[in-house]
Amino acid sequence: MKRLVFLVFGLIIPLGVFSQSPWHPAGNKIMTPWAAGINVEDVLPDYPRPQMQRDRWMTLNGLWEYAIVPKGGTEPAAADGRILVPFAVESALSGVGRTVGEENEVWYRRSFNIPADWKNKNVLLHFGAVDWLACVFVNDVLIGTHKGGYTPFFFDITPFLTGKGPQKLVIRVWDPADKGFQPRGKQVSQPGGIWYTSVTGIWQTVWMEPVDPVHVTSVVSVADVDNGVLCVTVRANDAPSGAVAQVQVLDKGKVLASAKGVVEAQMRIKVDDPRLWTPESPSLYDLNVTLSDRGRVCDQVISYTAFRKISVARDANGIARMQLNNKPVFQLGPLDQGWWPDGLYTAPSDEALQYDIVKTKELGFNMIRKHVKVEPARWYYHCDRLGILVWQDMPSGDLGNSWRPYEYGGGTDKNRSAESMENYYREWKEIIDLLISHPCVVVWVPFNEAWGQFNTAEVVDFTAACDPSRLINAASGGNHRPCGHILDIHNYPNPDMFLYDPQRVNVLGEYGGIGLALEEHLWEPERNWGYVQYKSAEEVTAEYIKYTQELIPLIKQGFSAAVYTQTTDCEIEVNGLMTYDRKVLKVDARAVRRANEEVRSTVGSLYP
Repeated sequence: MKRLVFLVFGLIIPLGVFSQSPWHPAGNKIMTPWAAGINVEDVLPDYPRPQMQRDRWMTLNGLWEYAIVPKGGTEPAAADGRILVPFAVESALSGVGRTVGEENEVWYRRSFNIPADWKNKNVLLHFGAVDWLACVFVNDVLIGTHKGGYTPFFFDITPFLTGKGPQKLVIRVWDPADKGFQPRGKQVSQPGGIWYTSVTGIWQTVWMEPVDPVHVTSVVSVADVDNGVLCVTVRANDAPSGAVAQVQVLDKGKVLASAKGVVEAQMRIKVDDPRLWTPESPSLYDLNVTLSDRGRVCDQVISYTAFRKISVARDANGIARMQLNNKPVFQLGPLDQGWWPDGLYTAPSDEALQYDIVKTKELGFNMIRKHVKVEPARWYYHCDRLGILVWQDMPSGDLGNSWRPYEYGGGTDKNRSAESMENYYREWKEIIDLLISHPCVVVWVPFNEAWGQFNTAEVVDFTAACDPSRLINAASGGNHRPCGHILDIHNYPNPDMFLYDPQRVNVLGEYGGIGLALEEHLWEPERNWGYVQYKSAEEVTAEYIKYTQELIPLIKQGFSAAVYTQTTDCEIEVNGLMTYDRKVLKVDARAVRRANEEVRSTVGSLYP
């Protein structure tokens, strides 16, 4: 059998032509309702990059060959079996469900054909995200590598394609998980408590698209609400000096305004009386972008944008408050881990991906803190179109550093190695670049609870230089330094204010954690955990409402936002508003919504 597999790959025959056992989820853990609808021939088929769309593209999601072998070797001749891409190796939906570890590498392999109508085009191979070090081979040529588990990357594979037949694609991935110092969020080799299963390998869509040699690589759009101006920068690959980008702003197909500029130049486009984006009215505008060189159209992409401003102003008592579009807003939302019992980092479908956002809004929240994880681009697209504010955490790494939340200022941040800091800055910049045009994102959170916290003031300055249009929450619940726009404290289970900064916005970055373990919906029936635990939905609802009532006087004293832990149960944590499998809402939805709306309305009375 091993020899047969070797011959198959020697001929680069498409994966599905030889006999293999049918795919099925691995293990016996709980699953979400969407897992039953998985179609291996059409898995996660939605366009993966909503803010820069082209007409033609092809997904490479589906069944690939895989092998897990000791680190440092060459491509294995034989495969261990088949894996469903883009689900991580450890997940049930991958069909593998195996632990990899820092001593091993994962090899992926498949073949593909280039569509006939892509003739004379350059072919870009895209990866939504691969955790952590990815090396890509096309027809046995190592064409490039990428470090980082949370951001997209691509290669122009045109020079490495051969003839008309199948093309061989191989990916080698190494992920040291918590044995390394790279950003990894809550992934650990020994899960327990607030730490979860490691995620190795491809976990977002793999896809291809044809382009001209000169093509758009990014469209950055940031609104200047005060002046009714949209600032747009178009970047392109190998653009000649005469290349010009035209940007049209459209509303329901009608062109409202347009501008032209050379590549890399920031265009200012005036839009008269624009509708402003809010959670209550998430107004979006379409962008049509055309790249031309001396009158010849090289590329056309479709994007979208919105007019939205996040800022700080003082209320009638002189307290610094967050404002949305120059109006006071109390931001209230759940801590959202973005984990799935069947797909781990990867939602089983696009419907599932947006489900948590929909339920969050139904419960009366207007914000989500995306906790030490970055989602696929479609998640932020759904937040944009549905209307929810997002605080974006940097995934933690190099965990260590002493936690001194009751100390204000002073102290010495932990020194990280030069390589560790380079990993941090590189990936944080990639995350900011990825999300900079999404109106939903209003706050950057570089550190959480001193987990790997270092050079805080320098990191805040770096973040502001990358994006001066948003607020920066320097260290949510971490070691507090007098930098950034926000002082963020954590307190469990009840809301409390034990620190206050009169110069900055004050927020309660985490509280709550009300637990309820429901049989038949537990990751590990014999082992579960919450900050506090109750026996029924009625008790959980009553406790949740009690906490919201405790928030109200603290808002008057200075809080401008609060983050409740958490959206769903996560592995053995049972303090979610929903069960991990998303099958049970553990609170009275109408009662929670009323309580949340009362809390959010409090801030309006604090202004003259």
